[in-house]
Amino acid sequence: MHDWKSELDALVAETMAFAKSLEVEIELPRPQRKEMVERGGLSVPDHAGSERDEIRKRVESFKAHQERFIREREEYADSLLRRIRPITKS
Repeated sequence: MHDWKSELDALVAETMAFAKSLEVEIELPRPQRKEMVERGGLSVPDHAGSERDEIRKRVESFKAHQERFIREREEYADSLLRRIRPITKS
């Protein structure tokens, strides 16, 4: 039973020696430029309007965004359940 431990230790030592012998250059990906997408006038504040209007617009946009997330999550769950049902009935 002690034999497998010595084989494991030898394998680990061999792997560590191999890893140290490698010279690897890791090139980090350059950050991609993201195009600014204007969403419902949120990117440019309207100083001519009142702050209440700006807050109301932002809240409406946030609620719409959250509703979209909820809808997508429910659709995904439904599709997953439709795929699983035939498997679980067997």
